[in-house]
Amino acid sequence: MSAPIIWIVIPFISGLLTLLLLRERVSPLIAGVVASALSLIALIFPIDTALLLGSISIKISPSIQFFGRSFTLTTADGSLLAIIYGLAALWFFGTEASGTANRFVSLGLMIVALLTASIAVEPFLFAALLLEIAAMLVIPLLVPMYQKPGRGVVRFLIYQTLAMPFVLFSGWMLAGVEASPGDINTTVQAGTMLGLGFAFLLGVFPLYNWIPMLTEEAPPYVAGFLLWALPTFTVIFGLGFLDRYVWLRTSPQLSSAIQFAGVFMVVSGGIFASLQKHIGRMMGYAAIAETGLLVLAMGLQSSQVINVTFLILIPRGLELSVWALALSVIRRKAYSLRFSDVQGLARSHPMAVAAITLSHLSMTGFPLLAGFSSRLALGQELAGQSLIISFWVFIGMLGLLVAAARTLAVFVMAGENKLWELNESWMQMTMLGLGMIGLFILGMFPQVLQPLIVNLPALFDHLGQ
Repeated sequence: MSAPIIWIVIPFISGLLTLLLLRERVSPLIAGVVASALSLIALIFPIDTALLLGSISIKISPSIQFFGRSFTLTTADGSLLAIIYGLAALWFFGTEASGTANRFVSLGLMIVALLTASIAVEPFLFAALLLEIAAMLVIPLLVPMYQKPGRGVVRFLIYQTLAMPFVLFSGWMLAGVEASPGDINTTVQAGTMLGLGFAFLLGVFPLYNWIPMLTEEAPPYVAGFLLWALPTFTVIFGLGFLDRYVWLRTSPQLSSAIQFAGVFMVVSGGIFASLQKHIGRMMGYAAIAETGLLVLAMGLQSSQVINVTFLILIPRGLELSVWALALSVIRRKAYSLRFSDVQGLARSHPMAVAAITLSHLSMTGFPLLAGFSSRLALGQELAGQSLIISFWVFIGMLGLLVAAARTLAVFVMAGENKLWELNESWMQMTMLGLGMIGLFILGMFPQVLQPLIVNLPALFDHLGQ
């Protein structure tokens, strides 16, 4: 059996069958088990390497042809696949606790399969088409049936669609740049088109206005999943561009532009988060700031660019899943996520409030939490390149910290006579508790990620070498 069939076709078909055949209470468990199994297979069975189990020889072939296009997953992709499907399993297992509709796990499996195909397809420019298809599959999750889509959903779809022609056209121009690297005009045009494409995909300032709108309008769990999945694969796609084209990696102008965009996202995301009075929008701005950190990591002129990038990406999935699950629990109680409606909920929903607080603090890089080691590693690299950039990143993180303090103050602002009680279900308490434990484990023992990260530089021929 080939690797693309295992990690692309099987989850896609599983998602389709889950949507058509299984009951709502069973489907999250099945989807979580499927994603966990795919993650374990990626860890245990190396691709394109024969293994002997007794008298049986097992070998997973790396590629498959489909409509004239090659889908290839190599041995180096094993760790990446384990990370992707391991984090996806966290989202699927938490579906029932969040009260999200049944179609989330089925469409979620299909979306993850398509996004995995985007990193496996050759020619790699077809990844832009797969990212667009995945974005379109998100729409049924964001908009309930027979309901008019909100402004955030409409802008999300418009921006993702606008990104595709920019990326495809820039890829065509980059081929010409490789043939004649001395053509300055073509090089500038190609770089500009590529930058615009990724600005739309990642929501670079000022193109991220759909994110806070979406986190205010859409179910928090679905919005959190979107903010984890699409930027993760877009970053991997962007790293592939940088690795493939020499002039992109070595261009000081492009590196400066990437760093400027990243700093602007971190600072504006942190400051706007500190001014919000809606905890859903606050999660959106925190995700924007963290995406800015990813952009900064991509622009590092260092051999550690891959390690730092994935050191941010892995905890991001856990942070957003715990935060989104806690928001879903609170939204079922308060019907709104405005400060005026969630005031004093720490006494009635202490587990959810604790989960929101810890996830938020983790995104600020608070010590002993999952995001601390990645911020520390990025800060060390940035300090060696520019103290000014390091200062502005600190300002952005300080803004997120102020937002976390304001949120916590609202949650604990209750009357003296209000009793403490647990209104979360046992499933919600279990999932939130495990998520918070995971945040502490990744914060206190970041070395547990080393076996996964150590092989990731092999995904790229030049970056991190």
